[in-house]
Amino acid sequence: MTLLIIAYLGGALTILSPCILPILPFVFARAGQPFVKSTLPMLTGMAATFALVATLAAVGGSWAIRANEYGRLAAIVLLALFGVSLLSPRFASTLARPIVDLGNNLVNAGGGGRTAPTVKSALILGVATGLLWAPCAGPILGLVLTGAALQGANLQTTFLLIAYAAGAATSLAVALLVGGKIFAAMKRSLGLGNRIRQVLGAAVLAGVAVIALGLDTSLLSRLSYASTASVEQAVLDRLHAKPLGSTSEVASNDAAIVAADAKKPFRSDLPVEGYAPSLDGAVEWLNSKPLTAEQLRGKVVLVDFWTYSCINCIRTIPYVKAWAEKYADQGLVVIGVHAPEFAFEKKIDNVKKAVGDFQIGYPVAIDNNYKIWRAFENSYWPAAYLIDAKGQVRYHHFGEGNYGSTEKAIQDLLREAGSQMKASAPVVPDAKGAEASPDLHNIRSGETYLGYEQAANFASPEGLRADAPQNYSIGEPDLNGWGLSGSWTVGRDQATLDQPGGGITYRFSARDLHLVLGPGDNGKQIRFQVKVDGKAPGADHGSDIDADGNGTVTATRLYQLVRQSGAVTARNFEIRFLDPGVQAYAFTFG
Repeated sequence: MTLLIIAYLGGALTILSPCILPILPFVFARAGQPFVKSTLPMLTGMAATFALVATLAAVGGSWAIRANEYGRLAAIVLLALFGVSLLSPRFASTLARPIVDLGNNLVNAGGGGRTAPTVKSALILGVATGLLWAPCAGPILGLVLTGAALQGANLQTTFLLIAYAAGAATSLAVALLVGGKIFAAMKRSLGLGNRIRQVLGAAVLAGVAVIALGLDTSLLSRLSYASTASVEQAVLDRLHAKPLGSTSEVASNDAAIVAADAKKPFRSDLPVEGYAPSLDGAVEWLNSKPLTAEQLRGKVVLVDFWTYSCINCIRTIPYVKAWAEKYADQGLVVIGVHAPEFAFEKKIDNVKKAVGDFQIGYPVAIDNNYKIWRAFENSYWPAAYLIDAKGQVRYHHFGEGNYGSTEKAIQDLLREAGSQMKASAPVVPDAKGAEASPDLHNIRSGETYLGYEQAANFASPEGLRADAPQNYSIGEPDLNGWGLSGSWTVGRDQATLDQPGGGITYRFSARDLHLVLGPGDNGKQIRFQVKVDGKAPGADHGSDIDADGNGTVTATRLYQLVRQSGAVTARNFEIRFLDPGVQAYAFTFG
């Protein structure tokens, strides 16, 4: 129920996001129409269609991608006709004749003909709008889609997407009711009914043009990075807190806990969030034999969920390692739970190599089946949970950052457990390369996936073709736009280069650019060359290439390719591969 509430609130917040702008003209064109027969069917059709399309996109594979492309084309045509009907009812009647019922329904949906709007016509308009709506994937929608990717097709995913779409429909309905009253007042006082309808028609056609040109997911999505994300994260933090064990058991033991702690000189004010779940279910343990909750009783335990190609996890590792070393003698046990995001991260040899490369010495549970992930009801990479000496979860933090508060919580729980340690300054790791903290003030680019399941802002004119070889080309993309050149086969979660000489271009604005790359199934090393604004990167090269831009893909992992040494500005990134077979997964920035 909590996740349904979160999804609903996330959808309601989309009214504040720039990504809602392209469909607002379609919605406000309903102003002045009966709510039950016109507005409600339209919003219902939009919400249901979006939920269905998003579910199929998450779990349906390439056929769903192709079907949605055809549906978007049909929706663009339908809504363009709707816009024309608002501009000129006579012209709309002429357009409607070849397609009779469909054309008439669209004219009626716009209220531009002589026939009164019907439930059927409004529902058709809503379905078309739902096919085109592509909301920005903020923290809440990202949570829902991540769950879909991890768990596959299930009713929970569909219900969460329906709740998200219903939240958006609710806020749009409220906006429409307010807008309808304003438009009605303008019609009565100024006699501008026809003019308002024509303005709305022009706005609808502009919205169709924005969506057809892809500006709804490129220009508008980057505007949203700083809009509703912080509000959505606050909603998650407020509603996500929940007992991880039995709440009644925790409550019934409160008196005993207080009595047991009465003799201790220190009692932390960190709340009890529930009993810690089991650590059973890992397919393998690294650096340790399997650990159980009973073995860890009396210790303070930090459980860190991570995956080795996630840039946010990579930047957290230096702090987790430093805490493990600094507080080991005081009774802290650090356990890394490696829960894979991509298929290659399920390969145990890849994880072992990453653990060695990062010089991680604490125990790591390989959670390929997400059993520990689900036991903690976790939804994030990275995520940290602190468990006290009694086996109770007392603190959690999602994402990177907030290191000072996490370390203070560690110190508090160690002192509560009986450690005589004195308060000390927080650790300051000497992080280098991709492990260094991001330049948050200058990031204007967000994580971008190259697989068709989550691809966005693709700028190659050929369009994305799923699971089949395609020759691509790319010119000068807009900010946060990217494209391919050469022959590539784009799969569900990665793009694979079929012939040597192909490349990837990305227009970005951030200090650091990273790209998750792999050598493919044969494991052969792949040479590549990077250019920034058409030149060798020089002083702006990342830790995985030299100043001339030369590098080699030796393993499937995250590669730091650019670190701007001076002022951070928007730059054109280009990477060209000299050998075939490379697999490219995702861009991240810092």
